[in-house]
Amino acid sequence: MNINGTDATSAAVVGQVSLARLNLNDFRCYRTLRLDADARPVILTGPNGAGKTNILEAVSFLVPGRGLRGARLGDLARTETGGRTYRAWAVAADLETPAGRVSIGTGRADQGAGTREKRLVRIDGQQVRSQAMLADHLSAQWLTPQMDRLFVEGPSARRRFLDRLVFGFDPAHAGRVSAYEHALRERSRLLRQGQQDSGRTVDPEWLTALEATMAARGVAVAAARLQLASRLGEIAAQNDPGAFPGAAIAVSGDIEKWLGEGPALQAEDRFRAGLAAARRGDSENGAAGLGPHRSDLVVHHMGTGQAAALCSTGEQKALLIALILANARLQASERGSLPLLLLDEVAAHLDEVRRAALFQEILGLGIQAWMTGTDTALFEPLRTTAQFFGVENAAVTPYDF
Repeated sequence: MNINGTDATSAAVVGQVSLARLNLNDFRCYRTLRLDADARPVILTGPNGAGKTNILEAVSFLVPGRGLRGARLGDLARTETGGRTYRAWAVAADLETPAGRVSIGTGRADQGAGTREKRLVRIDGQQVRSQAMLADHLSAQWLTPQMDRLFVEGPSARRRFLDRLVFGFDPAHAGRVSAYEHALRERSRLLRQGQQDSGRTVDPEWLTALEATMAARGVAVAAARLQLASRLGEIAAQNDPGAFPGAAIAVSGDIEKWLGEGPALQAEDRFRAGLAAARRGDSENGAAGLGPHRSDLVVHHMGTGQAAALCSTGEQKALLIALILANARLQASERGSLPLLLLDEVAAHLDEVRRAALFQEILGLGIQAWMTGTDTALFEPLRTTAQFFGVENAAVTPYDF
């Protein structure tokens, strides 16, 4: 495929979803911003600190979750030079979808200091009850420089990464994860209270109810992760080893092992019994030692057979991109639609061959990828097939080549 040709996006799938207009109000460094775009990739270039990543973060809040930085809602509002911090902020977009144009938006209302954080969501001008409903219209995946150590740091970041991939296929997964984590925290709180006050009796019926919720939701969470890992692994194994390596994917953990040995109901019974038997130990340790919150995403480089953690920095980056691209292909195949890709400073950390392969894959799939960088020259192969914007001092200007 010639990525400089005018027909580079001719392979785009019918189900492409793209942002046609992005509006920000009092978000991070932006007082206001309106950015009009078409379905082609979007390139944002400018100096460090100009506001490029803030735009990607804003887009990441158009899907369920806490965005690409995992920030609290109250930390997203603009702060003026004099120190004034706004409490309210808003991100809105017009989407072009296979079903037509859809307007979505999210933000935080100014409800006064000390009030509980509440995220508001609107779809076509109507406030909806849950941010999970955003997933009916848009899916997004992202890579940031902070994720470069995903394979060598603790498993919690890998679980979050995997869960975001699952959300793209099963929006209800977010609710199951939330319900499981809530029951997990409540159980830990009750056990701590009993440990701190030896004369206090912890309500066994309440513990039993929480453990039943953990078992039902936890097994469902583990099953969804396993199912996606299996389907994604089939796609990721087919990557071109000359650019992005084939990746073998698995999920390790006790619950996952049990699901491989028998039906889900049997795994729930084993999980529930294991939690009940571990109450004393968990109260002393301050956390549950059993459950999908202990699971891990395991990735191997198929060319070398090495675990991702043992690969070079460049190979780890290539493996991450391979997973993201495999996920996009899987969504195109199973859902008939594509996610947005938010790639922060990705080009600067790839060699010329892999950079060209990434651009070719994005154009071939027809993905609207939002990419940032300090050097416009890195994106030169996309000059005629992408739209370029300069970003400086929280101002965005279209490039006119």
